[in-house]
Amino acid sequence: MSNDLLADALNAIKTHEMAGKGICEVKPSKIVRETLKILQEKHYIGDFEYVDEGYTGHFKVKLLGKINKCGSIKPRFPIRKSEWVEWEQKYIPGVGFGLLIVSTPQGLMTNEDAKKNNTGGRLIAYVY
Repeated sequence: MSNDLLADALNAIKTHEMAGKGICEVKPSKIVRETLKILQEKHYIGDFEYVDEGYTGHFKVKLLGKINKCGSIKPRFPIRKSEWVEWEQKYIPGVGFGLLIVSTPQGLMTNEDAKKNNTGGRLIAYVY
């Protein structure tokens, strides 16, 4: 049994994208759902839905073929609002290319939204 459902979900999405599949199934959790919402808003993935199978269930994610690499960030590094540029350089290959997903007091958001809100948080994942 896995301890990090978000890492498993992002890995499944990445491997299905590399294989050219159109649909991916990932195990559900609240953080996975919120991350999928962000990825959908930024047009990295298509629609996703929760499929309930009684005791268990999963998210069915439509892939668009736009993800080059994605992953969970461990440990969950804390970031001050003044440190965004430094952390973006570590995880994103270029300016305006890709995004970091961050847990803030206002909920999950991208690094761009966190900069606009002038807040820090903890790094959760990256995607480009």
